Amino acid sequence: MLSQTGPGQPNLPLLITTGEPAGIGPELTLMLAAQGRLPEGTLAVGDPDMLRQRAAMLALDVEVVEAVSEQGVASSAGRLAVMPVWLEAPASPGVLNPANARYVLNTLQAAVDACQQGRAAAMVTAPLHKGVIIEGGFESFTGHTEWLRDACGVNEVVMLLATDAALHTKAESWQGSGDLRVALVTTHLPLRDVADAITYERVLRISRLLAKDLKGQFGIATPRIAVCGLNPHAGEDGHLGREELEIITPALDALRAEGLDIQGPLPADTLFTPRHLAGVDAVLAMYHDQGLAVLKYAGFGQAANITLGLPLVRTSVDHGTALDLAGRGVADPSSLAVALTLARRLADQRQLAT
Repeated sequence: MLSQTGPGQPNLPLLITTGEPAGIGPELTLMLAAQGRLPEGTLAVGDPDMLRQRAAMLALDVEVVEAVSEQGVASSAGRLAVMPVWLEAPASPGVLNPANARYVLNTLQAAVDACQQGRAAAMVTAPLHKGVIIEGGFESFTGHTEWLRDACGVNEVVMLLATDAALHTKAESWQGSGDLRVALVTTHLPLRDVADAITYERVLRISRLLAKDLKGQFGIATPRIAVCGLNPHAGEDGHLGREELEIITPALDALRAEGLDIQGPLPADTLFTPRHLAGVDAVLAMYHDQGLAVLKYAGFGQAANITLGLPLVRTSVDHGTALDLAGRGVADPSSLAVALTLARRLADQRQLAT
């Protein structure tokens, strides 16, 4: 068994769930192992035979070692230690198979269990494919974030993406270099459902959770948050929508009365400019593409996804399964490397905060 010294300790491993087996997740993990870029004590979670086959296909000089008893088994340059979770059906790069939906979810459950039992410091997730999981019989599946919320038994989580520059500093001022953190009030919803999901209570809950974890996980003593409006021009005094007047502004007023340093609602098309981002620690966007399109333009492939509000540390890549690249050896593992670095830092920060 792994050491039981507690989360955030250096001798507890980071776990990488290798994601959709037809996508690029397995090979990104193998690439980092081949390049010696996996942090000390990293373990992959997936099918060892599939990883061996993928390494051979890509001519990657990586020894895949099963971590049946994790004590003393860890990845190093040229070696990938794996907690075995076995495929339900053979997997080929670029070819989705709904039969492996359960396999993908089993890797996530194995990582959650290890983190919650104090056997791992954090989990880092390679991309999965929502559609094939739904086709595999899990019709209610909407994404990693929501699945982890339910698996961990919490009521609310926040999706936060951060560019690499924002991960290495506290982003106390905008430097024009892509140092940007963006959190979301709503996540994986059809656009026509977004307005109905934005309620006074939800804005309060998400904002409080964001501020709490910016303190506890990022070490920012007094987080400064800028909030997007939902409508163009933040509703233009009610002429372009009334959500700002009736929901968002009253919620932000209540949060300011609680002592939060929070601005808005501000027009999203001008908020993401250097002048408005100066001195801001995070932006809270109302919906997925409102915030993430800008962040990914600023730092795609050099950013990571963090789930706030969980009883464990979870980070992820900022991209999808890239089925068209799978098996070709041309995918860029940079975002996975960023997610691993961030996971270790957040785990250590969480330990200090407890």
